[in-house]
Amino acid sequence: MEKGISIYPGLDNTREENLALIQAAARLGISRIFTSLQIPETHKETFRQQLDELLQLANTLNMDVISDISPASLELLGMEELSLPRLCQRGLRTLRLDDGFTTAQIAELSHNGLGIRLQLNASVLNEAALKELQQQGCRLDRLEALHNFFPRENTGLSESFALQKTHLLQSYGIRTGAFVPSFARPRSPLKAGLPTLELHRETGFSFAIRHLAAMGMDCILIGDSLPEGQELSALAGLDGSAVALKPEWLPGLTPLEKELCSQVFTARPDEARDVLRTTESRRLAAQLLQKQAQGKNSSESNSPAIAPRQGQGLPRPAGTITLDNQLYQRYQGELQITRTDLPPDRRINVLGHLSAPEQRLLKYISPGRQFRFI
Repeated sequence: MEKGISIYPGLDNTREENLALIQAAARLGISRIFTSLQIPETHKETFRQQLDELLQLANTLNMDVISDISPASLELLGMEELSLPRLCQRGLRTLRLDDGFTTAQIAELSHNGLGIRLQLNASVLNEAALKELQQQGCRLDRLEALHNFFPRENTGLSESFALQKTHLLQSYGIRTGAFVPSFARPRSPLKAGLPTLELHRETGFSFAIRHLAAMGMDCILIGDSLPEGQELSALAGLDGSAVALKPEWLPGLTPLEKELCSQVFTARPDEARDVLRTTESRRLAAQLLQKQAQGKNSSESNSPAIAPRQGQGLPRPAGTITLDNQLYQRYQGELQITRTDLPPDRRINVLGHLSAPEQRLLKYISPGRQFRFI
């Protein structure tokens, strides 16, 4: 998974803030920068003064700059016509082609010998356009796609629509990305955040990036231009190999429960109706019990077991994280997450709960997919 920030010379940030943001991102291993040549509010003189310096720094740090471009935006670059050699010379390595480019032009540009990647607007592409690109001889292996961000409230994409478009593009072998907003300093002029999904205006940054990762995005970028350090660190540390869930744990978890819940789990291939089951939890719990028993004096050692938690017999509403105790006999140590409301059961210890937003991620934990708690 690739990760990126956004820079908008001539809008909001000072030159020093932009340079510092690029350097901070590079130190954390964030490798991509998005910029746009199509923002009407951009101060054109400032943009021209700063762009080359920012591109030079990005290239020095081996960061890929994605430039949103259309025929109408060439004036901002001081160009009369689109020239890939000139753009490459300035340090632009990925071009996001927006309105104004025909499929024939995109197909022709895909055969460039400069190593320039092309990005398409993932939010508006359909299968007919993809088939037309194929018919025009376009090199799909040179293409990527990136969803729009949406500055105005209530105009962001729905989760289902973004997922449908992303799966379509990926079925053609086209890597696809999306934006999350920063909650530190939203970008002008509306300052309502720059998310791809409308939902992410209402959630925290951590959930937004974990949500896009769970959806299978190949690239996640922060749309706003001055994220705080915690947001950069969270993005840099994001591991897309497992769906990451953030529970609210009950107080008083035992050391064994804490250690077990720090593991990476795999959803069982035989998907249950009522609960999300784990492949490894019983084996891991047995190993931890054995380790616990070995740490005790032989005079103290009994058969290792997970005792029923004191005061248990709690209800298990949807999103409850549970652990089967010794009363469940051979199922002892099975960790589950409830998909629906279930009644109390003395054989089952309740460990914690997932909030309503966190429960949205459960549908992405398909059989065989990994997940973990953070």
